[in-house]
Amino acid sequence: MKLKFRKIAYQLHLWLGLTSGLIVVIMAATGCILVFEEELKHIVHPNRYYVENIGRKKLSLAELTEKAEKALPEGLKVKRVVMPSDPSRTYVFRTLKMDNDAWTYWGTYLYYYRIYVDPYTGKVQEVEDAKKDFFEIVLDLHRRLLLGEKIGKAITGYSTLIFAIILLSGLVIWYPRKMSKAMLKGMFFIKISANWKRINYDAHNVLGFYAIIPLLLISYSALIWSFEDVDIWVKNTLNGNIPIEKKTKSTIPSEEFSNRENILNLIGNTMEKGLKDKKSALVNFPRSEEGTYYAELTYDGRQYRNEHFNFDQYSGDILKSQSYKNKNIGYGTALRERNYDLHTGSILGLTTRIIYFLAAIIALSLPITGFIIYLNKKKKKPKHKKNKVVFPTHHQ
Repeated sequence: MKLKFRKIAYQLHLWLGLTSGLIVVIMAATGCILVFEEELKHIVHPNRYYVENIGRKKLSLAELTEKAEKALPEGLKVKRVVMPSDPSRTYVFRTLKMDNDAWTYWGTYLYYYRIYVDPYTGKVQEVEDAKKDFFEIVLDLHRRLLLGEKIGKAITGYSTLIFAIILLSGLVIWYPRKMSKAMLKGMFFIKISANWKRINYDAHNVLGFYAIIPLLLISYSALIWSFEDVDIWVKNTLNGNIPIEKKTKSTIPSEEFSNRENILNLIGNTMEKGLKDKKSALVNFPRSEEGTYYAELTYDGRQYRNEHFNFDQYSGDILKSQSYKNKNIGYGTALRERNYDLHTGSILGLTTRIIYFLAAIIALSLPITGFIIYLNKKKKKPKHKKNKVVFPTHHQ
């Protein structure tokens, strides 16, 4: 029975690996680039992210939003702003519109702009057409293979599921049928003194084992984004009987509303006060009449470590506030809020980001070393030659 299970695991590992190898290579390679995206951007484009001179006082959020919107193509409105606590940094405003029915990356983003504004002077340091940004293209290649939300996301989603099966089946194959000292050594170490075929074989088995935990965590978190039903099931199962909170909505006033400037300043001031011991603040602008201003204060490089608020867009009242320290939200909701950090390796800071980076490099190598193993085994198989009839000499 064990032998049969092992054979099934081997066949799954082989054929699923051959069919999804190229996609795994693309996703792993782009993942390697994205691990240190923020740091690389700041090095490559310092003029976007840093002000020329640190001033004494920042302009109001309403003033800065107005200057950002004036820099946009006519008719476009700001939809988000990131406010760093670092006094040398610019505010980054953003607006975008997507077509989820499009078949390509260029069709998906109808427009996407980022505006970098000096918060002390209001100077627009750069208006970036983010559709052309290298890292944005790499991110879309990672998420959708540049093939749009419907097709690309489905391909990467199912490829991630296949990759998780490959990892688990590989673990079954990795464990030897009979344990010995020689086998034990071969499970955890690469025999550098061997020929290149053996080194390639060991690299596939040993490195695959060491990377399996971070790669399974990456796969799990990607599946949560790819399949809504899986996301809901995990969250509801872990939450148990905790009731689902209703979506927070603004109360639409009976008379005409014209108080946007005061509301923005109220939110901006609240965020500025909360930034003293935090890394950054983010404000998402309402997208509908009942929508709210969603604001988030993040403690450090881990996205889940935050305090978030919903402000009524007409009165400025705080309709909801919550901290990541809140223990009454349920295990499912808490896990879901950590999904981004679980996927990117930010969950435990720089250490896990480096581990994830190395795991992504290993993931990039696995389809290549696995394919070489497959070719080597194929060459070893004896070719069945047709039996030749040898006639006795007296017949000649």
